[in-house]
Amino acid sequence: MSDCIFCKIVEGEIPSDRVGENDGAIAFRDINPEAPVHLLVVPRAHSKNISELSQDSESMDAVMSLMREVSEQHTNGHFKFLFNTGEEAGQTVFHAHGHILSQGAS
Repeated sequence: MSDCIFCKIVEGEIPSDRVGENDGAIAFRDINPEAPVHLLVVPRAHSKNISELSQDSESMDAVMSLMREVSEQHTNGHFKFLFNTGEEAGQTVFHAHGHILSQGAS
């Protein structure tokens, strides 16, 4: 989608502080962190939310695999992995993305 900020980050049109990637997803630091460790895991293919993403097993597997990899590298094993779905739930960018939140790295 041409107006999607996360699509532009995936394509490298907008810079990000990437901490990991695989064939189907990228992970980068949130620019407005809500915890000492706040990473986003974003599928390369556009899906508007986790409900839509869950219908694409290849992209979903890529997101979960990358979540496991970067959470092992950047947290002490204690973290939240959450998705906001819909404006009322706090979703502000309508490209599926999971938040890894932790109090610190090991």
